[in-house]
Amino acid sequence: MISERASAKINLFLHVGERRADGFHPVQSLAVFTDMGDVLSVEAAPKLSLKVEGPFARGLEGEGDNLVLRAARSLGVQGATLTLTKNLPVASGIGGGSADAAAALRGLNQIWNAGKDTDALCAIAATLGSDIPVCVPSAASFMEGRGEILRQPQSMPRIPMLLVNPGVAVPTKDVFAGLKERRGVEMALPDGRFGDTADLLRFLDTTRNDLEAPAVELQPVIAEVLAAIRALPGALLARMSGSGATCFGIFADDDACARAADVLRKSAPGWWVAPTFVPETGIIHEEIGQDIGPTDRGL
Repeated sequence: MISERASAKINLFLHVGERRADGFHPVQSLAVFTDMGDVLSVEAAPKLSLKVEGPFARGLEGEGDNLVLRAARSLGVQGATLTLTKNLPVASGIGGGSADAAAALRGLNQIWNAGKDTDALCAIAATLGSDIPVCVPSAASFMEGRGEILRQPQSMPRIPMLLVNPGVAVPTKDVFAGLKERRGVEMALPDGRFGDTADLLRFLDTTRNDLEAPAVELQPVIAEVLAAIRALPGALLARMSGSGATCFGIFADDDACARAADVLRKSAPGWWVAPTFVPETGIIHEEIGQDIGPTDRGL
């Protein structure tokens, strides 16, 4: 048996272009992946089956053919027992279903000895959904096209982050239908050599989430969540992820993030509040002049 983490995907910014002839919207985004996520266990078995458990399992009740099973079938028709521990809210703008599907592709590729490399898995993922390719490597990535064109930044700092969801549904199609103003997809993306949080925030100050305004119109409580995060001590940035309703706050350090979570849990007991972090990747150490690559600090 193997276990695959399906990390929460956070869109640090999301710009949307005009709808294309094929019905998709072109996007520009910087997606990162947190230490928190669902977990998919994969075990060889005669038949293909899926069991869902965990705190948000009820949100998937009645889904006889969800993305995990569709991903499995797209890779081939073989047997496996899949057990998904659902730790993330369902349909909440943090790529839960997409990350679960990507985890299924990775795990079954190993169990079935399918021999697919990351590019091949991403190509399969693109046939299942626009958000799934970036979840295959689950690495910080600039996204373009409809989400399938990916480029990893040169370096990203460790980012203490607070995730907050008020427990409301925001259908993605309704959010896009309400989109009135958009930045478009003409911004020149940087190489992404973010040495520290200040570097990253300076870049994010030039961006936004185009879907935030229409999501707030549908569910005004999202504006309350954003205001509550901004008011927390140590908060450096508050923004909605994806099409919502999950919002995130970037904090100066882990202690500030943990204290903020405690404050918010007491003041808004009905909200899902989760402190986590985005691991650093590709940080360049000038004094030794080499890229130390992805790290597992704090994992």
